[in-house]
Formats: sequence, C-alpha cells, structure tokens
Amino acid sequence: MKPSAKAILAIVATIACAGVAHHLLTWNEGAGPVQPRVKEWIELPPPTDMDMPLREALQKRRSIREYLPEPIRINQLANILWAAQGITHGHGFRTAPSAGALYPIRVYVVIKKGGVDGLPAGVYVYDPHRHALGLVRTGDVSAPLMRACLGQEWVGKAPVDIVLVGYESVLRPRYGDRSFRYMAEEAGHIGQNIYLACTAMGLGTVAVGAFHDDEVKKILGITAPDAVPLYVFPIGVPAER
Repeated sequence: MKPSAKAILAIVATIACAGVAHHLLTWNEGAGPVQPRVKEWIELPPPTDMDMPLREALQKRRSIREYLPEPIRINQLANILWAAQGITHGHGFRTAPSAGALYPIRVYVVIKKGGVDGLPAGVYVYDPHRHALGLVRTGDVSAPLMRACLGQEWVGKAPVDIVLVGYESVLRPRYGDRSFRYMAEEAGHIGQNIYLACTAMGLGTVAVGAFHDDEVKKILGITAPDAVPLYVFPIGVPAER
C-alpha cells in the first residue's frame, strides 16, 4: 500500500527537523582554542549603541597611526571587543562569521600603563561568553610588542593593542588543507568590525600584519605550537580629527 501524500510530507518534515537538530548539536563541535591561564577575570560593561550610522562609519573609516597620549574608556574597549567577537545568539553565534561556527581565533588585549581607565597595564584575553577580560600577564609590554612588530611606533604609542591569534587545529579536522585560508578570512571579518567600532566612537586604529610571530607569542604568554598571530590593531584617540 502506497503512503499518502500527507504521510510523505510528514516524513520529509521529520527528516528536515532532524537535520536542523543535528546541525544545532554539532555546529560548534570543535574544542575551540586553548584557554590560557588567567590570573583573574574582569567583567566588562555591556555593549552600548554607537551613535554613528553604519554608512557614515564606512565613509569615515581610515587607517590611523598617530594617537594622543590619553587613555580610552573601559566602555569603549568593551564595545570594540564585543564588535570583534561578541555573542549575538543563544547558540553562541558571534558578530563575525566563522567557518562551521568553530571560531578558531582568540582575541588578546595589550594595555599600556594608563591606557584604559580603571584597568592596570598587562596582557589580557577576551572571553566572549563571559564578556570579560582575563588577566594573563601584568606589566606594560607595549615596548616589546612594538619591537616585535618591526619597530612600528604606533604599536608602542597606542594605549591599547588588540592581537588576533588563530589556532588552525580547531578547523583542520573538518576543513583540512583549507583551514588556514578560512582562519585568515575570519581575521579579516573581525578586523573590519574593529575598524568600524573604533570609527563609530571617534577612535583610530590600523591593521598591522608585519611582526615576528614567535616574539609576539612569547609576549602574550602563548605556548601552543599551532597558535599563529594574525593581526595587531593599535587603538587610541586620533591625534588629528
């Protein structure tokens, strides 16, 4: 006896629902980047609206290399980090797209002495699920980071440097030889979000890709062999507005 059209539709719907359920269970099956040792967690202010319209932010976005010797506010840093990797959905989806929603990139923050109101100098790591900063290392390492970036002065003079570090092993089980490409593309997505968030709040940044990988990893306290620094973003108040 042949099944009715109604029965066939019911079977198809069941299969489709099962496929969606499987996707929701497996979309983030990777273990994610290795969590560094954190001395303490600092909760960040929740992200707030940035008053500049998107069209205006895109129009005004530029690479800025000269900054005033003044700190940025912690709520500004919180907005930038949320724009970079903030959680936007209950299933853990973030502000920047990621291949397979595996998120192989970890965001580090190097804060200069007096660089952020209310935060001591040091190396931090951003946890998007907590929307918090984890203190990895105390002390001002902006000068060593500048030297690791081939002496680019804006890295050392900026009150804050954001460093994107990728872990290819998170992607490789699923994507094989294409993993590094997808990871690099994701860094680009994150970088544009950082640019636009800075622009919308009257801050400046520039994408820095020239640095000695091993030196940057040492400064950040990273020992994972598969970790690859991908970008450094100095951030500060532009010297010229």
